[in-house]
Amino acid sequence: MIINNNVINASYVNKVEKLCFLGSSCIYPRLADQPMKETSLLTGPLDKHNIWYATAKIAGLMMVDGYSKQYGCNFISAMPTNLYGTNDNYHIENSHVIPALLRKVVLAKKNNDPFVIVWGTGKPRRDFLNVDDLANACYLLMNEYDEADPINIGSGSDISITELTNLIMEELDYNGEVKFDKSKPDGTMLKLLDNSKIKSLGWVPKIKIREGVRKAIKEIESFNWDK
Repeated sequence: MIINNNVINASYVNKVEKLCFLGSSCIYPRLADQPMKETSLLTGPLDKHNIWYATAKIAGLMMVDGYSKQYGCNFISAMPTNLYGTNDNYHIENSHVIPALLRKVVLAKKNNDPFVIVWGTGKPRRDFLNVDDLANACYLLMNEYDEADPINIGSGSDISITELTNLIMEELDYNGEVKFDKSKPDGTMLKLLDNSKIKSLGWVPKIKIREGVRKAIKEIESFNWDK
């Protein structure tokens, strides 16, 4: 929230011509209708596991809306889905789903481990978007979108954690077993963004999940996982 306040207000004070604030799909209620439309915002309780982060993102979105209406700023808000790709965080404990699974499977194969442990039940479904597709979407919005109302940036499809794990194992040619640690939280069971609004502007995601995973695997081949 401190970042929101500093960046958004500084953009107003310094007469920035246009600002794009990136929120997150976690701003939507835990039980929002699927796929989640922009109009679902603030229609129900947030997921209890990320309520703090979601609240900060909602505060930023509202600040953009307020500055746009009160001061006439050309500030917009875009809500990306779950992201992965170049320069991702591959930390074994605090990374997001795709980089965490990639690292776990890479290490399991390297060490000849008979299994990998995946958090939760494997049943939740997630919408994943490559960062290159996000970059293209942001470029389009900076040129074509001037509304203060938020706009979703999602892939338009989802995949279960089990399916994603199997896909990553296939691409890394790892034949071990998957064990799900059900003591870890699943989070929201369904989280798919409705991307019809941005598609109406001419944007479509180009990188399918398998292609994106293959690209990520090539990028991490030179990594020293012992560090």
